Amino acid sequence: MSDLPKRIHITEEGPREGFQFEKAPIATDRKIELINALAETGVSQIQAVSFVHPKAVPQMADAESVVDGIIPRDGVEFIGLWLNQRGLERAIATGKLHLEGSIALTASETFLLRNQKRTFADNLAQQREMAAAYKAAGIPIERGSVMAAFGCNFEGPVPVERVVAQVAEIVAIAQEQGERIRLMNFSDTMGWATPRGIRAVLEAVRTRWPDLELSLHLHDTRGMGIANAVAGLELGVAHFDACVGGLGGCPFAGNRAAAGNVCTEDLVFLCRDLGIETGIDIERMIEAAKLAEDIVGHPLPGAVKSGGSLSQWV
Repeated sequence: MSDLPKRIHITEEGPREGFQFEKAPIATDRKIELINALAETGVSQIQAVSFVHPKAVPQMADAESVVDGIIPRDGVEFIGLWLNQRGLERAIATGKLHLEGSIALTASETFLLRNQKRTFADNLAQQREMAAAYKAAGIPIERGSVMAAFGCNFEGPVPVERVVAQVAEIVAIAQEQGERIRLMNFSDTMGWATPRGIRAVLEAVRTRWPDLELSLHLHDTRGMGIANAVAGLELGVAHFDACVGGLGGCPFAGNRAAAGNVCTEDLVFLCRDLGIETGIDIERMIEAAKLAEDIVGHPLPGAVKSGGSLSQWV
């Protein structure tokens, strides 16, 4: 446990990743209500919306209206997701979001075709175009990500060597623009990861790029979310994505049983026990989780929300 970080950074993705998975329409004002409540919990970064075509993700059709309703708060960055130049232009036009340049590849071509209708070659070309667009807009390119990094419901296990090769491509694309990737995110998009798989991928990447900061985006589809977070923490990972209440899932992953993303308040509970700072008030996050549950109108899988934080005994 000697490699445990003293503090971790959590990006809260419930309003985007969480709501996109919901089938019933969610009113714009209720989305805004949750985002503003999350901003009061101590979380420093909230992914609020995605700028994608409403036919692909109907739940995000009101992205601009949601951003317009966000109350700015010192110490909180509100970010968005986009998949192409048009989405980036929409994000820039809001004038309210913290903009980060990110180069994103996917380790499963079958999933990539389902998710973005692109082949590996198409996506590589698209990411080069996006990198040039970031440069032209003066947006730093410091982040990379590999989706489906641990396995795929359509192709099965993903070779570690393929993930490493995609990291190399991401680093190279950034270098072509005179930029340097600082943070590399690995997404367990379809819930295939286990602690063994987490260690295999991260250790392979760290061996080749020892100075690269690593980040994990974990799903709890097979109940491994928190176990995988522990594996990451033991390797010194200090950046995690999470969703309040355990909201979320990928609508293109081919698994209706997806339980959502690793739960924010459960991750905060774990870190408190391990002596790792998050900056998040667990009681306020639990209240936000209850609000999220009320908004979606069905039980959410987060455990601490229901079992309690044990704060009175700490």
